[in-house]
Amino acid sequence: MAPFVALLSVLGVMGALVAGVYGAAYVLAPSVPLESGPFLSGWRPQEHALSRFHVRWYAVTMVFLAFDMEMVFMYPWALVVASVGAKAVVEMFAFLALIMIGVLYAWREGALRWV
Repeated sequence: MAPFVALLSVLGVMGALVAGVYGAAYVLAPSVPLESGPFLSGWRPQEHALSRFHVRWYAVTMVFLAFDMEMVFMYPWALVVASVGAKAVVEMFAFLALIMIGVLYAWREGALRWV
């Protein structure tokens, strides 16, 4: 029964903290809405928040995701490379070559050009 009492007390403290934060926000929040929000350091936005992005951002996003996936695969690889040996090193260089091909393709297509 003692573990349940500890769990319930932690949940009670956590609930009290959350309620306290909401209560402080309610008490300290300004009652009059601001003329401009925190977006762009108080400047009025020039376009709507749901406006479309330029098409070049999608290519940059794909390049970012390529590097992001590289890191997702390199962390576990770094843990097992010593135990697997040369085969793991060859496989990682093959993977990095594929990533580099994608980056070179994006570069050739002008995804990294901003003008």
